[in-house]
Amino acid sequence: MVEPGERVLLAGPSGAGKSTILYALAGALGHTIAGERTGAVRVGGQIGLLMQNPGDALVAERIGRDVAFGLENRRLPREEMPSRIGASLDAVGLEYDPDHLTAALSGGETQRLALAGVLALEPGLLLLDEPTSMLDDVSARQVRETILGVVHKTGATMIVVEHRIGPWLEHVDRMIVLDANGTVISNGPPATLSAQTSAKLAASGVWMPGLSAPEPLRVPEQLVLPHVHPLELSAQDVSIELRTRTLRGTTTTQALKSVRAELAAARTTVFTGPSGAGKSTLLAAFAGLEEPTSGRIAGTQKPLHRWPSHELAHAIGWVPQDAENGFLTTSVRDEIAHTAAKLDIVVDVDAILALFGLADRAGANPFRLSGGEQRRLALAAALAHRPGIVLLDEPTVGQDRHTWAAVTGWMLAATKAGAAVGAATHDDDLIVLADTHVVLNDGSVV
Repeated sequence: MVEPGERVLLAGPSGAGKSTILYALAGALGHTIAGERTGAVRVGGQIGLLMQNPGDALVAERIGRDVAFGLENRRLPREEMPSRIGASLDAVGLEYDPDHLTAALSGGETQRLALAGVLALEPGLLLLDEPTSMLDDVSARQVRETILGVVHKTGATMIVVEHRIGPWLEHVDRMIVLDANGTVISNGPPATLSAQTSAKLAASGVWMPGLSAPEPLRVPEQLVLPHVHPLELSAQDVSIELRTRTLRGTTTTQALKSVRAELAAARTTVFTGPSGAGKSTLLAAFAGLEEPTSGRIAGTQKPLHRWPSHELAHAIGWVPQDAENGFLTTSVRDEIAHTAAKLDIVVDVDAILALFGLADRAGANPFRLSGGEQRRLALAAALAHRPGIVLLDEPTVGQDRHTWAAVTGWMLAATKAGAAVGAATHDDDLIVLADTHVVLNDGSVV
């Protein structure tokens, strides 16, 4: 039972069912979200749901129209919409004109847009699924303050799901923790948590504040040893203009500006910076998926963007920010084996399933996994064939302490085995494990 106006933090390991609870409260479970439900869910008032994958909420070509979608369905008078839309975009720190293209947003910016659409509705119940997981610390604090300001102003009830729970604890009335089976193991005010209870929750995978990050998992070398000699790549004055085609024509966005950076064998390089800084674009350029507008990616005779896809797959493993965009099969087991089978490379699928905590999900459809599980599956599927270059976009988002240790353990083991590893991240605990740290802002190395 959640009382009107109550602020609740919902925590637990990856795959525990946190998002499922939000879907049930939003009335989506068994309808929009496939599955069977028993028991009853009773909710009163207007509901605003921010989903774990913010891209799932995009409905329009322009950010202003996207925020307006819910208002139109709510039948808000047209003359009231511009001020409501502008205020919502300002509140989440999305400082673009309302005509800015949704397709030109980074993952973190998309997360803020989705939140703007929810806040514009001024709902009585806010259901927030990891609202700050893809944001840098400054942006995350701004978004958190905005959410709490709206809750205070409107008296709305709030249920928020997060893995990194520390920044929320002083702002919530109650914390509910699930175990890996979806059973409630703790339910009460955060201030009443004892040291013993905190240790128990940390052991279940919850990121309890004040604890150092877990040791990365020791991963057997045979799972990560590159099957080809690793390339060493360097971005030499790389500039990239991203072109987005719309019904109104083509819009150009300057994503990178004369960037110099390297990916060296047997080294882990992390790329950090605020949302929209160009991190994902730089990774895509290193993966041969974006052609530089000027400058070049050096290290190969033929430019990477001209390589056939099977040659790229042999040499490079790339995990995108939107994990599910790369799924090709209908089961977790088949997904892990797919690329390796195409390249005639034998992999130990069972060992990889166990390592990433997916053994009991082997027969599941990849699109029925939680967000954290999908991210681990995408990583396993892209890297099972042991490429010499490993490129990961926000690899630790949505991970509990145990699964974080598995992801970072794989990265460090691949580095030790000789691979060149590059990752875009906001995760401070991952950053300290890297050999090289490159900071981007507004498309440039700073």
